[in-house]
Amino acid sequence: MVGITSVYKALPLLAASALAGVNYPAIPEDLTTPFQQRLAVYGPNAVSLGWNTYEKLNQSCVVYGTSASSLSSRSCSSASSTYDTSRTWSNAVVLNGLTPATTYYYKIVSGNSTMGHFMSPRTPGDKTSFSMDVVIDLGVYGRDGFTVDSKKKDTIPVVEPELNHSTIGRLAQTVNDYEIVIHPGDFGYSDDWYLKFSNILQGKEAYQAILEQFYEQLAPIAGRKLYMASPGNHEADCSEIPYLLELCPEGQKNFTDFMHRYEKTMPTPFASSSSNKSAQALAAKARSSANPPFWYSFEYGMAHIVMIDTETDFPDAPDGTDGSAKLNSGPFGKSGQQLEFLKADLASVDRSVTPWVIVAGHRPWYTTGTGNGCDSCQAAFENIFYKYGVDLGVFGHVHNSQRFAPVVNGTADVNGMENPKAPMYIIAGGAGNIEGLSSVGSKPDYTEFAYADDYSYASITFVDEKNLKVDFIRSSTGDILDSSTLYKEHGTQFIVQ
Repeated sequence: MVGITSVYKALPLLAASALAGVNYPAIPEDLTTPFQQRLAVYGPNAVSLGWNTYEKLNQSCVVYGTSASSLSSRSCSSASSTYDTSRTWSNAVVLNGLTPATTYYYKIVSGNSTMGHFMSPRTPGDKTSFSMDVVIDLGVYGRDGFTVDSKKKDTIPVVEPELNHSTIGRLAQTVNDYEIVIHPGDFGYSDDWYLKFSNILQGKEAYQAILEQFYEQLAPIAGRKLYMASPGNHEADCSEIPYLLELCPEGQKNFTDFMHRYEKTMPTPFASSSSNKSAQALAAKARSSANPPFWYSFEYGMAHIVMIDTETDFPDAPDGTDGSAKLNSGPFGKSGQQLEFLKADLASVDRSVTPWVIVAGHRPWYTTGTGNGCDSCQAAFENIFYKYGVDLGVFGHVHNSQRFAPVVNGTADVNGMENPKAPMYIIAGGAGNIEGLSSVGSKPDYTEFAYADDYSYASITFVDEKNLKVDFIRSSTGDILDSSTLYKEHGTQFIVQ
């Protein structure tokens, strides 16, 4: 963030000169009309569907099936929640009994709903190659955000014209190339409302308007692909500037909107896919200590994927009570709960079933430049990553794309990309937001790639049990900026090193 002090000092002048109101989306005549749809893996044979409406639903229902002409299954829920400053209610339904890796059609039951479709999750242990895109630090486009200048085929999602050259537009154009998306933190940048002068008098309204715009812009992707979320610092409060926090209503503090959108749609860890009794017990322990949407895991084909919370719930967490970011959020679990979850979860992974282990969070500890690394995150998490043989750590927060050689405690693994013991780390924070891109700055000697010239994101391909490919893609053109392959034999069933 640049210019925080100058913005704060200028608030009285800006307030006096504010000329325009916030840019809220129009409210539909039918208040049950679904908006902001978002799918997620919920279990080995289950998918959750979340969406928002402009009135509370006493019952939310979805019909679905493998044929667009016969939606023979139906699932309902009474989950419909809101908070004081929100204009919308968050609804969620779980679609159970799905056949793996199968196209399903669905329709939210309302007076004004259209049909969507998705591919159900691959069974844990399915060795079919697939790709997973990584999008982090993605903000709203348009008036209240930023703009840019520059098998059987699926239909390309329809996105707004202003998104055609954005990361969202590229995800639409490449819809056949990936099966799921992970997004560990920073959705919409609604807490940056003060960067638009016209919002200065109407902070809490601008915050809500930006959220509504962003999730509707994301819906063509999140309502088509399984979209997995975890928190970043921009979800914490209605402003990330401590001076302005007193302007935040209670409903816009402490990750409130993030929880309402994702608490009912992110999964608890799966039951163990292993025949090993110890693995089953550890997976059960992880399940009991998980706390979605903040920390949880899921399995998909060859991958065991863990989403962690780098903002709260570990010693000296930056967004936690008395944290360095001064956002005073959390805790969301008991003391030590997140770290105990992570240890049990990683120890339970049977590499003969899901050979690849990916852990994704928001704040990195390895990054180019200075002052952007999270030291408390490193102290809390890095040794756990190494001990249990995490293959790839995925982070954002720094607004560019970076890739590092496998590294532990600041030292590159001597094996490089061929059977390293240390995790490989990437940063995929260049998707685009109102704050702009971060310069690359200084590069540690284990830096393999760094790019900050344009918006970009990452794509991870699980090629087979031994080869993992990571590509960085320029959002505006689709060009591959960097490509690497990590080779791991995964000869040990349960890794403790």
